[in-house]
Order: sequence, then structure tokens, then C-alpha cells
Amino acid sequence: MLKRLGLLLGGCLLVSLCGAAETPAKPATTWEAGKNYFLVDPPQPTATGSKIEVLEVFSYACPHCAHFQPYAEQIKTALPAYASFGYMPAIFTPQWEPYARAFYTAQSLGVLDKTHQALFDALHRDHQSLRTIEDLSTFYAQHGIDKAKFLAASGSFEVESKLNRARELVKNDGVDGTPSIVVNGKYRVTTQSAGGYPQLIELVGFLVEKEHGAAAAKPARKK
Repeated sequence: MLKRLGLLLGGCLLVSLCGAAETPAKPATTWEAGKNYFLVDPPQPTATGSKIEVLEVFSYACPHCAHFQPYAEQIKTALPAYASFGYMPAIFTPQWEPYARAFYTAQSLGVLDKTHQALFDALHRDHQSLRTIEDLSTFYAQHGIDKAKFLAASGSFEVESKLNRARELVKNDGVDGTPSIVVNGKYRVTTQSAGGYPQLIELVGFLVEKEHGAAAAKPARKK
């Protein structure tokens, strides 16, 4: 049990690597750049078209991400129609790579929605030993996905491309801990910088409205 927990926590040994501090700062009354949120320079491309992208950088291996998941759902539910929520797995250690690969495999097979919370539960509530992609294929088989199909998809060009893109974006966004939120490729926030999970929900809402206001203020293109 201790060995398994050590592997899961391998990428979360430092506070800087896991966004939730043991003693969060006091909630901010006003949100300040450089203190409560950080500019991504240069801004990174998004994958949501005209919608404002809200992206959680996470890992199934990170216990703080498991604790944050209900708040992530609150953020997702509260977003206005002009914003869209998504996930991006981080790979801070080799032990985290199978979980990122499983995420993109589940996404490619169309089963992410029904397995996302379930995998958090299996790891952090039920303490199942799921360390390799083969272990994880057994977990997904319990949720109706053929093991051979899952393993084949896990090594596909699509999944490899998404893993490489995630590595690049996590680095370019300046993310060094999980969970972190990146808003529209321009702003990076953590539970620590926001002052806690509830405050992070409020701060994400503030940044979404900031982006929406900036877009509305742009002059229309001349035809």
C-alpha cells in the first residue's frame, strides 16, 4: 500500500507540483495579475473555436485532483454558453504517463464521460493498484471496453499525437502543479493562488468574463 501510494504521489512531492497548499492563502477581495492569476506569455492556441476555453491540467495520479473533481464539475456547469470546459493530463513523472495515455484512449473511444470520475474513485477511494496501461485496460474492461481494443487504441497515432501536444502545452502554459486551470490560453491559476477551491471557481468566472469583455470590445472587421 505504501509503495503504491508513493508512486501516485511521485509527481506531487512539492507544493509547487501540486497546486493545493496545505494551508491556503486568505481569499482575495480583488483578483491581481501576478498574485492570484498569472499571464501565459506568449498566449497559447486553444481548441474551442470561438468559445472561451477553460482547461483543467490534472492527473488521475494526483490526490489533489481527485479532491478537486467536484469543484471542476461546478466550474463546468456554471460556465456561460460562450465558454467551454476541458481537461488536459500532465505528465510530470514517468509514473503519470499511463494515466495520461488512458485519458486520451478513453476520449478516443468515446467513454471518457462515464469513466473519468470512476478512475479517480478506483485510485483514491478504492485504492486499486493501477500503475501500467495493462492494469488500466483491466479497469476499463470493467466499464465495458474490450481490453484488446483499449490497448490497441492506447498506442495509436491519435493518442501519441495528443500526448505530445499535451506535453508541449503544459510546458508552454507554465504549469508546474496540479490541479491548475488555464483560461483561454492566456491566464493560469491554481487553488493556492486563488486561496482555495471555492475561490478558484470565482476566479475562473472572473477571467472568463474578462476574456468575454475583451472580445466584445474588439472593433468589428470591415467587410
